[in-house]
Amino acid sequence: MAVGRLSLEDRQTIAAGLAEGRSYAQIARQIGRPTSTVSREVARNGHRDYDAAAAQQARRRGPRKRVSETPANTAEDVQHAFITELASTLAATGMPRMASRVFASLATSTADTMTAANLVRALGVSPASVSKAIGYLEGMELVERHVEPGSRKERYGVGDDVWTRAVRADSSGHASVAEVADRGITLFGDDSPVGVRLAHMGRFFATLTEQLRGSDLADPTVDDAMTIVAALGHMRHRMTRAQLAIALEWNLHRLDDALQQLRQHPVLADPFTVHENNAGYCLQARPDRLSAGQRAALQKSEASTDDQ
Repeated sequence: MAVGRLSLEDRQTIAAGLAEGRSYAQIARQIGRPTSTVSREVARNGHRDYDAAAAQQARRRGPRKRVSETPANTAEDVQHAFITELASTLAATGMPRMASRVFASLATSTADTMTAANLVRALGVSPASVSKAIGYLEGMELVERHVEPGSRKERYGVGDDVWTRAVRADSSGHASVAEVADRGITLFGDDSPVGVRLAHMGRFFATLTEQLRGSDLADPTVDDAMTIVAALGHMRHRMTRAQLAIALEWNLHRLDDALQQLRQHPVLADPFTVHENNAGYCLQARPDRLSAGQRAALQKSEASTDDQ
């Protein structure tokens, strides 16, 4: 492992690695240095605005006083390292690298949404790169576009139901693959090597489509249904339909769809059931989850606690 001061070439490698979304550990391995050396170097020289030439020039002017140095591994450093790691992990799944960096920035943004200009500044890339990445992510239904009221400025964010929407998009894509494979079988012949290969492909993607479309995960109301369960569990008392809608900031149509999902699939609330009457909704433990002896013991324990 190299020792001594960083060279201009080392700093240029660091700058290139940051621009490509690499982690500090990956950059450190590339230049043969400890990860802490890279994190301190970046923290001392502008963090996200790190510039190799400026960092080299600053070093030639001599070390800064210790009291003015930015401590290594600050909360901001740790957060930036996490965002970089998240982007790298997404890229490893096959997502384009720039789309991974944009998604990671949006997913971890404390402002909920960001403009294209925000992303350009945060990532240090061109507007065209951000625009292309946003187009890819919108096509995958992984980001949402919002227009500010009274303005033409567009903002982008990651919605709470992003994964259920992505599953639905995937199921449509899988169905298309199955349909194209079927056409290929007709074209090449079902008894040809190509036809046999396409038949296997078609069956696989057709089965996958059925599983996704038949799965509760592909229905966005499932997530809403479980949110209702969480809300009732959090409040621990009966809530009316109107109170739930106001508390969750949903319209009544969305609330009713989620409640209907709970009626049709009570397993979503397991080990509870959502009990409803004219007074509203509340959670109750499923009677089949506890034996008569267990219920009696719990009631006895509760009575003993009340007496104290």
